[in-house]
Amino acid sequence: MTERQPYRVVARHPGFELRRYPAHLVAEVRVDGSFEAAVNDAFRPLARYLGGANRSRRELAMTAPVVQEPAGSERIAMTAPVVQEEGDRPGCWLVRFVMPTGYTPATLPTPEDPRITTREIPEQLAAAARFSGRWTTRAFEQRATALGRAVTAAGFSPVGAVRYARFDPPWKPWFLRRNEVVLPVAE
Repeated sequence: MTERQPYRVVARHPGFELRRYPAHLVAEVRVDGSFEAAVNDAFRPLARYLGGANRSRRELAMTAPVVQEPAGSERIAMTAPVVQEEGDRPGCWLVRFVMPTGYTPATLPTPEDPRITTREIPEQLAAAARFSGRWTTRAFEQRATALGRAVTAAGFSPVGAVRYARFDPPWKPWFLRRNEVVLPVAE
């Protein structure tokens, strides 16, 4: 079974769960393109990295979810689903794989592909809404907007951009897919 990114549910609110995500390592690629195309373009180099295209020639297990967010959002707090920071091109995305547990920044293999970067994401409090369905811009934006409204209505303040999480392979029927929108919130 595929390892899933761990988290602890802190509370449940109308429209979302409040979760605590521990610090974790990711491998990510910055890609240009449409929302739908970005994950496909990034998946290949990231999958090669997991398959041993790294300086250690070590294979890494695939984990879930595959995460996507607007590029530049790691530097600023945003509340709109796909608004870009000034200077970032529209349609520029970060797509990341969460690395399997047990690795540290020192033990995680170095990617051979210069497009791939690895980094540690600090512990984070975030609101998350789960849904099934197709991976379309419209589906994610609708869920992201609803999540942002629910978070604000519950009295929380967003502190980053919404991210889109896909848990299942593309061959899984759309109505069985697990998807999430996740929005970091202030402590």
